[in-house]
Amino acid sequence: MSDLHLATNIYHKPDYDPIRKGFGRGLLEAGRRDERVVALCADLTSSTQINMFADAFPERFVQVGVAEQNLVTVGSGLAAQGKIPFVSSYAAFSPGRNWEQIRTTICLNDRPVKIIGSHAGLYTGADGATHQMLEDIALMRVLPNMVVIVPGDSLESEKATLAMAIDKRPNYLRVAREATPILTTKDTPFEIGKAYVYAEGTDLTIISTGTMTYHALIAAERLFSTGIDAEVVHVPTIKPLDGVTILKSVHKTKHVLTIEEAQINGGLGGAVAELLGEEFPVPIKRLGMRDRFGESGEPAELLEHFGLTAKHIMIAAHDLVKKA
Repeated sequence: MSDLHLATNIYHKPDYDPIRKGFGRGLLEAGRRDERVVALCADLTSSTQINMFADAFPERFVQVGVAEQNLVTVGSGLAAQGKIPFVSSYAAFSPGRNWEQIRTTICLNDRPVKIIGSHAGLYTGADGATHQMLEDIALMRVLPNMVVIVPGDSLESEKATLAMAIDKRPNYLRVAREATPILTTKDTPFEIGKAYVYAEGTDLTIISTGTMTYHALIAAERLFSTGIDAEVVHVPTIKPLDGVTILKSVHKTKHVLTIEEAQINGGLGGAVAELLGEEFPVPIKRLGMRDRFGESGEPAELLEHFGLTAKHIMIAAHDLVKKA
């Protein structure tokens, strides 16, 4: 859609950049705009790209060390004193290790702490199953008061970070390690709580989030040549879910395929299934991690192994439309 100002080279040699770097740039700019912004890290400053902020504002940076539970509780205390804390670690550790502290000290008290889960999903690659956090969307989506954001590229991650800095709620931002395609431009809109139709179609709605939106767009382009006109709805905010945009698309296409680089139980697929089950039941197929842990390998190998590429989206789309 022209009004979304997407990158013009998505389908032919896109540019690449790690989504985590977009967070780093966004946090640095947020710090420049508001002196209340502070940052905390659990001994992974460079890896999570929070070092950009730490270098510019050392007096507003706290290194808590390998103590993820302390990381979020200190963040909650700073929020109670009027600060805007961004706390970063690997998603496997935060929220993987400190979920109870997030629940009790942040969400229960409704503190506007911004939790950055870095190195999430299969793009963590060779680090293997222990570090490939695939359950974080489900863990964070179930928490009352928590906003859950999964940007599609580094530019959207930068915009999301700036939006989080002025949002009054607890926020979770999921970012990937390795470089991924850039889909958007500086002019592409982003607003917390909004989904966007990145490609229009009439036969099938592909609902994607995070790194999977690129693969969804590639699949939609190829599907058109095979007789299926697919619409791609990018959902960077899993919670609150933009039911209006999703339902408008599904009322048109009557078929839904979701894809995410995370557990489908409780993730985007679960959220969409819940919405459609209550509002507009239609045939739906969910692609993602099906009750499995990750494995060690290059990201491209892992996406192929777990059926999360454009090729697999196309196969699922044809099966869904054929059965319906």
